[in-house]
Amino acid sequence: MTDRLEPGDEAPDFTLPDADGEPFSLSSLRGRKVFLYFYPAAMTPGCTKESVDFEESLPDLAEAGVAVVGVSPDAPAKLARFRERDGLTFPLLSDQDRTVLKAYAAFGEKKLYGRVMEGVIRSTFLIDEEGRIEKAYYNVKATGHVARLRRELGS
Repeated sequence: MTDRLEPGDEAPDFTLPDADGEPFSLSSLRGRKVFLYFYPAAMTPGCTKESVDFEESLPDLAEAGVAVVGVSPDAPAKLARFRERDGLTFPLLSDQDRTVLKAYAAFGEKKLYGRVMEGVIRSTFLIDEEGRIEKAYYNVKATGHVARLRRELGS
């Protein structure tokens, strides 16, 4: 597993397919702050809660100059269904081979219900305008996470 990213580290750039299968590059958001979040699976209760919380916070985040991008190992078609079902308007990206998840140390060993397993580690990164990690949050809880981020941003 890759070492965890720390504030000041360069955010690994990437290009992944979005929910429509179109390529999306993190570098396309250079000049803006970005909340990049990694979640285990579209259309599951926790991931839905977190994604809908981000969606509901978009106006305030946009006012603070922050874009939102979500990444999971789901196929684009599933992401499209998730987007439509829950009215999500920010980019949802597919990392089926988990390359980007691993680059951000958001995939690896984790505990789930007392069992150790390998999987997506729910994580969020605040990336600054120059493409550096401003904050890194690993092993976050889906519920209340976005509210905490907003409080820390002052939005």
